[in-house]
Amino acid sequence: MIKENVSRIRQQILKVCSKINQDPGKITIIAVSKGRGAEEIKEAIAAGITDIGENKVQEALAKHKELSTIDYRLSTVKWHMVGHLQTNKVKDAVKIFDLIQSVDSVRLAEEIDKQADKINKIQDILIEIKTSPEESKFGLKADEAIEVIEDIVKLKNINIKGLMTIAPLVDNPEKTRPYFRLLRELRDRVNELRVLSMGMTEDFQIAIEEGSNMIRLGRAIFE
Repeated sequence: MIKENVSRIRQQILKVCSKINQDPGKITIIAVSKGRGAEEIKEAIAAGITDIGENKVQEALAKHKELSTIDYRLSTVKWHMVGHLQTNKVKDAVKIFDLIQSVDSVRLAEEIDKQADKINKIQDILIEIKTSPEESKFGLKADEAIEVIEDIVKLKNINIKGLMTIAPLVDNPEKTRPYFRLLRELRDRVNELRVLSMGMTEDFQIAIEEGSNMIRLGRAIFE
């Protein structure tokens, strides 16, 4: 089932990219494996997935340990922290995550910088932007992002790769377009940022049309 799901997603990406004259090879699919077991993750990797996303550090640590001992192919997999990250979990997070996507404050960035320095690592991150009005969403407000990015970029053990957002749940995916567009326009104001992580199971095709080059899919892959 997972293999068929991944194949279908790639066809959908190809269709969207053909429509907007984009290279589908530049779209990174992150399989968000929250609540999924090691066997399901292995099946996704066998289907060609190279990036795994996790929402919680403790769950990711257990899976990372289990998977890294089973199959040499898993050594090439990249791990993404896509959920809200608390400062007291940063020490463990920098040990396993290739990209922390949910950095939403200077304070959190400073802790990541501190812990990354201890293990001689330059930690890649994304800045999470709150583009929707929902109170439950985390992230910086768009109008304060530039100033915060200017502060974070000074940290020597952090590398800002781009921006991330989560669109609100709506009854029609088309309604997510303004939120994705806002993130793209913000990214365009900071020329050195390349990654736009936006789009999930319900709305990833709209997100790609609006410039996303990294999509985070859970149910679309595993169900």
